[in-house]
Order: sequence, then structure tokens, then C-alpha cells
Amino acid sequence: MAKYYDVHPDNPQPRSIGQVVDIVREDGLIAYPTDSCFALGCRLDNRDGVDRIRSIRHLGDKHHFTLVCRDFAQLGQFVHINNAVFRAVKASTPGSYTFILPATKEVPRRLMHPKKKTVGIRIPDHVTTQALLAELGEPLLSSTLLLPGDEDPMTQGWEIKDRLDHVLDAVIDSGDCGVEPTTVVDFSGGEPEIVRHGAGDPARFE
Repeated sequence: MAKYYDVHPDNPQPRSIGQVVDIVREDGLIAYPTDSCFALGCRLDNRDGVDRIRSIRHLGDKHHFTLVCRDFAQLGQFVHINNAVFRAVKASTPGSYTFILPATKEVPRRLMHPKKKTVGIRIPDHVTTQALLAELGEPLLSSTLLLPGDEDPMTQGWEIKDRLDHVLDAVIDSGDCGVEPTTVVDFSGGEPEIVRHGAGDPARFE
């Protein structure tokens, strides 16, 4: 049964954030809000958590997982990024974008695209997510909480708790999220390619 945490959208209670982070560190799987929509999240090296995300979302091995980072310094540990791409990504973060980039050796191979050896990465502009990442001290391995057969992601914490109570360890609710996932920009070939139009303005990459 998932624990339910109702946190303040502007000033998340440190005690609640700390309890959620403890669950993550103990290899739990959480649902949490971001600046685009709700996401599933676990630690990078949580094999069971990754398998659970794949099972919940019915994902294949070519799915790009996303490393949700606190800041640019943390992001730089997990992807290779040249000066031109650095400037483009830096100008768009934090925000509702996911960037696909070549992964460093810090990323477990099972999380990379099997052929391209790439991974998704992003820095969210969301108070609760940033509080979680600050307390955790490492990225969250994440995937949009969009269930098979649903056209849109779920927007309310209580609904997620109701539908996924048996497969999650915690749900954080800090108010409704949007229904639009991030805009995904693939930089793995050097030039930006928009893979998915979403919440972030794609104009700067077109």
C-alpha cells in the first residue's frame, strides 16, 4: 500500500520530503509531481524499481528513461555535452524539456537506449521536485506517469493513490499537475531533433 503525502506547493514540509526520500533510498518507487505532469521515480541503481516502471507502463527496451537532476552540475555527470549543446540546454533549464544525450559511464547500461547508448535528462522547474532532489542528493530515474490505454497522464495525487496503490510505495501530492509531458529534444546527433512536442516551447529548437 502506498503512503500518501500531502505537501504544500510553495513550501514543502521538510519532514514529509525526508520521509519520501527515505523510501526512495530503501529502493521504493514513488509518484511525484513535476512542472509538466506526474512522474514515476526511483533511484538509478534500483533494478526492481526500473522493472516496476516498465511493468506499470508496458515499456519496451527502447524506451528512454529520464534522469531528473537538481541542477546543471549534476546533469553534467551523466551525459556528454559539447559547448554548443551546453549553451542550448543551459538556456532552457530549469523547464519542461527532456534532452536526449550520449550517456557517460555513470549511467547503468540497462538504462541506456540499447543501440544509441543515450539517456534522457532534465532539470525541472518545480518546488516539490527540487526539494526532493536536494534531499536525495542524486538524480531520480523517472518516466511520465501515463498508463497504458490512457490518453492523458493522471493529474491528481488521490487518483494515482487509488489506481496504483498496490504497485507504488509513496505518492506525493502538492496540487494538480498539467497533462502535457515535457518537450523532448534529441541532441545525440549534434543537431536538435524534436522527438515530442510538449509543455516546453519547441520554437527555440526548430
